[in-house]
This record gives sequence, C-alpha cells and structure tokens, in this order.
Amino acid sequence: MTKLNLALAASIFALAAPASAVEVIWADWETATATNVTGTLATSTPISIAFDSPAGFSFVQTGTGTNYWTEPNQAARPYTGGTVENAPPAAELIALGAGSTKTISFGEAISGLYLAIISWNGNVVQFDQPFQVISSGQGYWGNGTIGQTDDFGFVGTGEPHGIIYFPGTFSSLTFTDTTENWHGLTVGVARLASDPDPDNPVPEPATWAMMIAGFGLVGTALRRNRRTRAAFA
Repeated sequence: MTKLNLALAASIFALAAPASAVEVIWADWETATATNVTGTLATSTPISIAFDSPAGFSFVQTGTGTNYWTEPNQAARPYTGGTVENAPPAAELIALGAGSTKTISFGEAISGLYLAIISWNGNVVQFDQPFQVISSGQGYWGNGTIGQTDDFGFVGTGEPHGIIYFPGTFSSLTFTDTTENWHGLTVGVARLASDPDPDNPVPEPATWAMMIAGFGLVGTALRRNRRTRAAFA
C-alpha cells in the first residue's frame, strides 16, 4: 500500500474516533418541595428536569450554600477525572436522607446521563439501567469506594465521591437507595437525544466522497498487491 493510501485510510478511521472528554451539562436546580425538586438543563434547547423522592430530602441547594463539589486532592479528582471536563456548579445539590425509590425525569429524551455523588457511605443502591463508574477520589468528606455489585448496583464504603455514567438514551431513571446521615447528588447529561452525536458525526457530502474514494484506492492497492504476489509465485 502506498503512503498516500495509508494516509487516506488513517484519515477515514480518524473520522470515527470518539472525543476524549465530555463537557457535561449539569442541572440548574430551581424549586423544591417536600418530595420534588425541579430545574433546567441548558441543552441546545433548554429542557426541564425533575427529581422525585417520596421519602423527602435532608436539604436542597439551588445555587447558594456550601460548595460540596470541591476537589481537595488534585491528584485524585472525583469530578473532573475520567472523561468529564467540568465539575458540577457550586451549591447545586440534592441531599437525600432516607431510603426509598427515586425517579429522575427529563422534559425531552437525553443521551448520556451522569450522576455526581457525595458521601454515599453505607448505601446499597440499585438502578433500573446499567452504569459505569468513570471517576472517584477524595472529596469534601474524604475517601471511599463505589463498589459495583453488578451492572445495575453498587455498595458505598468509606466516603464515596465520584461520577457514575449511564450510556444510552433516557426519558427517566429510577433507583432505590438505603440511608445514612445524608448523601448528595446532582444530575448531568451529554446532550439531547435529538442532537447530533459529536463523537460520531454524520459526514458532510464532501467527506463521504473522500471516504468512498479512499476506500476505492485502498481496494485497488490491495488488488494490485495480490496480483504482484501472484506474478512472483
């Protein structure tokens, strides 16, 4: 294969390479009642988000109060490690204090769901969707472990701080937890499900033409190589 063909092939595969990090769109919590918190996600078209907890809350921060999303140890970042570029905004927090089933609902389907968590010590948690732990480390209350029990659940030991990620498209997410003094979280998303995926963009017509031409050149080069080997056999 010639250097030109190799370069074309490399360019084609580079088009499909995913981005290394995501700037998460974190919830702006705005109103709270005894069992419900609502807010907005500043997606390409802003949408609503709601958090329902029949067991209530320890407290809710809607932009004022202590910033629990600090990262005191910059070598072990719970919120900007892994593939997340930006920590949740200060004082945007839902603090839970009693075990129950909770539901997060979105005004429009979203793609890529993130939960940032604080101090889920002793909690046994089960989600209705599979997830991955993408970062953890020293947070406001110290260190702990987010120990996955299977694709849908985890047990918190010590003082777990970090981010868990749910791939796929969602209109809602439901989970159950146990309880401790208080354990906090907030919600973020990658984008609306209706928006183009930046990691897998639809190629422009000119790009399609280049890809087709590149595949044609690669195929031609491979056929020539086979004929050349046959001639010397």
